[in-house]
Amino acid sequence: MSTTVRIDVDSAGVALITLDGPERLNAFSGDTARQLGQAYRRCDADDTVRAVVVTGAGRAFCAGADMTAQAAVFDSPEQGFSASPVQPPAWRVRKLVIAAVNGPAIGIGLTLALQCDIRLVAQDAKLAIPQVRRGMVGDCAVHYTLKHAVGLAVAADILLTGRPFTGAEAAALGIASRALPVDEVLPAALELARDVAVNANPASVAYSKRLLWAEQGVDEVAAEETTVHLTLMGGPDAAEGPAAWRENRPPVWRSSASQTGDPA
Repeated sequence: MSTTVRIDVDSAGVALITLDGPERLNAFSGDTARQLGQAYRRCDADDTVRAVVVTGAGRAFCAGADMTAQAAVFDSPEQGFSASPVQPPAWRVRKLVIAAVNGPAIGIGLTLALQCDIRLVAQDAKLAIPQVRRGMVGDCAVHYTLKHAVGLAVAADILLTGRPFTGAEAAALGIASRALPVDEVLPAALELARDVAVNANPASVAYSKRLLWAEQGVDEVAAEETTVHLTLMGGPDAAEGPAAWRENRPPVWRSSASQTGDPA
């Protein structure tokens, strides 16, 4: 049985995406990739979704590629093979995407989490990108995402050695935002997602996320920030945000992520 993908959206507008194959530690297959891409597209297109949390069922986040689905998974490439099988990747979803890494995240399990905006991890979770020890290299654009997150030295340590490390070390290295006891990981991720869903302007999040992930120089980013300011200034949400703060109440946003263009 391959790992399937479940998606549930709560009343606050938080979508919980669950990799669901706990009997095999949520091992990842091509069909899992297709389903996860569909879930990301749904979250991106649905303006009632304000934030996304990705986690794994049972005691793992994702133990890596499903080696039993096809015994010779790396022996020869299939036609149309891509090392980035999840499309769109999490960074193209116009909402905050949080990885709640509740247990082991190995290989593609960790490289998928690195495509998310924020990672919360279980302190004792086993993590690794061991592909160099399997005769391959890392996938899902990890040579960009990991270096982008933590710099060349840490990325080289993880990718060129393939060594295992814990969630606690991941937080110390900056790979994860927080390392928590395992039973606190998903609740903390959902709490953060709900806070953003209620209090952050969807259009502002979408624009800011695009700027964060853009591969541009400092002058281009500064110019784009000015463009976004001019787009948002004078709009109803530019007045609503300060008014809600002054009145100590949740804001009522009128804009949406879909208004920012560039759908996933």
